[in-house]
Amino acid sequence: MQIRKIYIAALLLSMPAWLMMCRKAEPFAESGYDPQLSGGESTVFDITSKAFGHAIPGLNARDQHVHDLGDKQSEQTFVTAPAPVNSGLGPIYNNVSCKSCHHNDGKGNPTTGLNTSSMLVRLSVPGSDAHGAPLPVPGYGLQLQDLAIFGKQPEAKVLINYTEQVVTYPDGHQTTLYKPAYTIASPYAPMPGNVLTSARMAPPFFGLGLLDLIPEATILGFAQQQAAENRGISGKPNYVYDAVTGATILGRYGMKANTGTLLTQVAAAYQQDMGVTSRVFPQESCYGQPQYDGLADDPELPDSILDATVFYIKTLAVPARRNTTHPLVKQGEMLFAQIGCASCHIPSVQTGTDVRFKALSNQRIHPYTDLLLHDMGAGLADGRPDFKADGNEWKTPALWGIGLFEKTNGTPYYLHDGRARSLEEAILWHDGEAAAAKTQFTRLTATEREHLILFLKSL
Repeated sequence: MQIRKIYIAALLLSMPAWLMMCRKAEPFAESGYDPQLSGGESTVFDITSKAFGHAIPGLNARDQHVHDLGDKQSEQTFVTAPAPVNSGLGPIYNNVSCKSCHHNDGKGNPTTGLNTSSMLVRLSVPGSDAHGAPLPVPGYGLQLQDLAIFGKQPEAKVLINYTEQVVTYPDGHQTTLYKPAYTIASPYAPMPGNVLTSARMAPPFFGLGLLDLIPEATILGFAQQQAAENRGISGKPNYVYDAVTGATILGRYGMKANTGTLLTQVAAAYQQDMGVTSRVFPQESCYGQPQYDGLADDPELPDSILDATVFYIKTLAVPARRNTTHPLVKQGEMLFAQIGCASCHIPSVQTGTDVRFKALSNQRIHPYTDLLLHDMGAGLADGRPDFKADGNEWKTPALWGIGLFEKTNGTPYYLHDGRARSLEEAILWHDGEAAAAKTQFTRLTATEREHLILFLKSL
């Protein structure tokens, strides 16, 4: 009897703890989140030029080895075939290595025609193929390669000329925007008169593993919410054909969300940017052209190297925010939301589950993007459709890390083609769905505008 009484007493004492363990899940208090942790557990505290190059925490020894292998490979310079190491460059290409474009794992610069260039030009002719993809230009394909190995000819050169546009604020302050014009010069063969072009600067590498885990339902929910609010914001998802699976899937990568997976994105960069073939794209980008080398060496990239490069990019951490408690930064954050920037650059989102990578799985992150397409107006339009993206639409870029571009690049450049030399200029180029937010920005006082920029520089 005594033992039974002790058992009952122990059971009664344990009931509160048991009930707490079984209670319904509740949202974590907003005050419990640290705004510095842009990537949740995948956040690194580094403000140097190498801030974008850290692995996520918690990798086991094997995964760390694969990450390091991919890191090393992304720095390797490819050379002309045949060669015992890093063979397969060209015959036509845009650059010789991954990090020649993605400087310090970050953005590129708006330059072309050099081995230090980090801008390319997409090509197509009007219409779409059976999968909804852009139609390649006969004799050129879908990307202009402006460099070539010895004995071969670049497809063409790309010239960039800028004209100045003066913007006057309501308070009388003036600033100057630079509008680029792109000219294709010295083509190796005649081009159709209706060719469509789109200049693209290399985007950052880091944080892509987290963006990959944002549930599709969440992204579609952003579009539904924007439509329901009826404030002129109408983001839409891009759905694209994936060469690996043969399926139509949600686009997440590229300036127009025109690629659905990191594997396809990386393999396409190897083939198009460097002329290096792989199991995903085993045919040279210049196949059927006079520049084709005719070598029976495809695919040129070993599977292990392709997979390690994808793994490296997937497991890059996100830099922490800085100065999050500074009163002027907090004022700028409030203004960012008030004028409508946060409607598309959504501050916070939850990633889905990945049982292999704890630091990526179920993380509350702060990428400041909805991964949706938006009409950005005629000023930024390229006129080139890409799957469901029309010529005025661009994917909302993530803003995390944007305040460190000056550290990682030396000179920061913004927007899809680097035309903006400052964050202020980038804001002033917004139009279309973002016109109202831009107008609100111009109506802020000079001090308020400075505070908003300070907030952006904290990201």
